[in-house]
Amino acid sequence: MPAIVLIGAQWGDEGKGKATDLLGSRVDYVVKFNGGNNAGHTVVVGDEKYALHLLPSGILTPGVIPVIANGVVVDIEVLFEELDALSERGVDVSRLRVSANAHVITAYHRTLDKVTERFLGKRQIGTTGRGIGPSYADKINRVGIRIQDLFDENILRQKVEGALEQKNHMLVKVYNRRAIEVEEVVGDLLSYAERLRPMVDDTALTLHRALDDGKTVLFEGGQATMLDVDHGTYPFVTSSNATSGGAVTGSGIAPNRIDRIIAVVKAYTTRVGAGPFPTELFDESGDFLREKGFEFGTTTGRPRRTGWYDAPIARFTARINGVTDFVLTKLDVLTGLEQIPVCVAYEVDGVRFDEVPVSQSDFHHATPVYENFPGWKEDITGARAFDDLPQNAQDYVLALEAMSGARISAIGVGPDREAIVVRHDLID
Repeated sequence: MPAIVLIGAQWGDEGKGKATDLLGSRVDYVVKFNGGNNAGHTVVVGDEKYALHLLPSGILTPGVIPVIANGVVVDIEVLFEELDALSERGVDVSRLRVSANAHVITAYHRTLDKVTERFLGKRQIGTTGRGIGPSYADKINRVGIRIQDLFDENILRQKVEGALEQKNHMLVKVYNRRAIEVEEVVGDLLSYAERLRPMVDDTALTLHRALDDGKTVLFEGGQATMLDVDHGTYPFVTSSNATSGGAVTGSGIAPNRIDRIIAVVKAYTTRVGAGPFPTELFDESGDFLREKGFEFGTTTGRPRRTGWYDAPIARFTARINGVTDFVLTKLDVLTGLEQIPVCVAYEVDGVRFDEVPVSQSDFHHATPVYENFPGWKEDITGARAFDDLPQNAQDYVLALEAMSGARISAIGVGPDREAIVVRHDLID
């Protein structure tokens, strides 16, 4: 049975929760391997809508074991808030497993995230201010706090003291903020320890054993390829590896255990926060996509920037991740448009680029080269087979497939759980 990696193909918010839900009952484990509560996804189950931020979307599927792996940074307060909210709505959350090696977001990480972003002024990245970047920075600097540290008070206190020794100088002398007390942080973290203890696990070992036992494991990436810290539009990226390689380091499974890599891509493009976006729209077409697609951040509520489909980005994603299948979402949002432009290349200072430029400066100044496709007016939300789609919608999907570097195996045609057209099985 397979290990499947599911990642975003653009700048996030592509509808990865819907793709996870599609696999739902055929998956035994769903693993979050990167990021924290800086990204959210909405899953619709019947008449119920769930907004998840830190938890893997598999927590909504009975029988599935959700795992927060070592590559995640965990805000424990947010974790328990989400668990409590789901419990109040009748969702069984007792199966959750949390890696002992996952790093913890503390109060000082959140404080530093907010003050440093404000300090950047016009050079702001667009961070959510939830402490993700500072927590990852501490991890790399080897002064981070891990989940397992909460169960040894002496070690926890030593680590917090070491981290705050430098950070308090910065907060007071550079940012004119008050110093953070060691005991304040230690007490806060220790207050979660006993409730957290039953969830903590050697998740890498658990996942290896699951694969050895023939279980199906889905590795669900937060954020998306173009926000990957190595391969995205740096510095306007997240602080972790949101690509398929991140599933390996972020969970402890070996690369040769992965059988399939699924990338979720919207039928158009969106982005939240600052950074280059060649196909961005500033006219009524952008407003149309934003309003009809309800393009507002699940975590922040911020309006998303909107633009047309970018084929060079899809090809880049296919190469970087080794994509075997695309899941195309929100095709229904395009219904009613007379013409649908698709970016097939870029132009920079009169030079054509058929692929994403390696130079950030070139990408920032790239002008999209468009090819137009005829739209359709028919309601497609009831389509369940490819032939149910209007001919122009079929042609649009086939054109995207031809220029995107991998087959389009499933197509989202509406917000409901069952509103999806499956062309190829995502597991078999």
